[in-house]
Amino acid sequence: MASELFSSIGPVLFQTLSDMAAECGNGNCDAWAARDPSGVLSPYKFNRRAVQSDDVSLRITHCGVCYADVAWTRNILNNSMYPLVPGHEIAGVVTEVGPDVKRIEVGDHVGVGTYVNSCQDCENCNSSLENYCSKGVFTFNGVDTDGTVTKGGYSTHIVVHERYCFKIPDGYPLEKAAPLLCAGITVYTPMMRHNMNQPGKSLGVIGLGGLGHMAVKFGKAFGLKVTVISTSETKRKEAIDLLGADNFMVSSDENQMESLKSSLHFIIDTASGDHPFDPYLSLLKVGGVMALLSFPSEIKVHPANLNLGGRSLSGSVTGGTKDTQEMINFCAANKIYPDIEMIKIDYINEALQRLVDRDVRFRFVIDIENSFK
Repeated sequence: MASELFSSIGPVLFQTLSDMAAECGNGNCDAWAARDPSGVLSPYKFNRRAVQSDDVSLRITHCGVCYADVAWTRNILNNSMYPLVPGHEIAGVVTEVGPDVKRIEVGDHVGVGTYVNSCQDCENCNSSLENYCSKGVFTFNGVDTDGTVTKGGYSTHIVVHERYCFKIPDGYPLEKAAPLLCAGITVYTPMMRHNMNQPGKSLGVIGLGGLGHMAVKFGKAFGLKVTVISTSETKRKEAIDLLGADNFMVSSDENQMESLKSSLHFIIDTASGDHPFDPYLSLLKVGGVMALLSFPSEIKVHPANLNLGGRSLSGSVTGGTKDTQEMINFCAANKIYPDIEMIKIDYINEALQRLVDRDVRFRFVIDIENSFK
């Protein structure tokens, strides 16, 4: 009887176990991955490479949640490679270094950002602008030099070349450091490039999400007069009382916008959706600069808004290795900390949907260290 029963259910049981094994995978690294464009993440295992001569291996303690994680897990850009392990705001502790590693030692607190490799020898790489290298490799959903697909920080450890690993000063909380590796550097880079660190000058910040709130913090640390420009009046209190902005404007209020015309030296535009540009450009003084950090589907600008005011519209994305380390050190020295909501990895699907719904103040950070015990 038992043998007859097994003969009937055995194949079904074997297939079920096989499906479970295929779903979870196997290897030396625990993670959560998306398997298809639904973007739903679930437990997954895979193998990280062995540490090479210039490599650093770190135990990931925390990973920030960026909208890029939504875009690629849900295949919004139509280039996702599944299974996909997202996450490029990584902080952790070094557990192993290769024999040729010079800057980093076992036990150091370090971070990894949006890219883990580049050609290391082009004009951009030689100028510490690795983020613009044509052969740059994203931290996840990229193809590395050995042909493998990179997997990100929703995992227990990662192995990266020393060049793309950044030291986090002692005493700076790792959970706060994680968002600096994307949100922080994405804002800091254009602010430094366009000399937005001049005390007494004026800065407008469009949007008050993960990037926008860091722009306010940097602006105040630089001694700027900061105005937050938002579509929602509900963000006034947190802009002023929580983040210390000097002023708050609702972009749909024509009177408020009119009162701000030709008053700003700089604008940081973090708004993620499609939006008009002329109303914001008109807020700049003569010679003012507006830096665009997001990817709207199109940009329409009346030439007069640029030409007649000698204004500039500039684009930017993340930052090079030199700027990234400088930014981390600046945050530590000036006690600049992102505002975060800590979650466990098993909440990630809800968190990603809340991110889409703009229901986070201001950055989700996954407690990786306590999620895989």
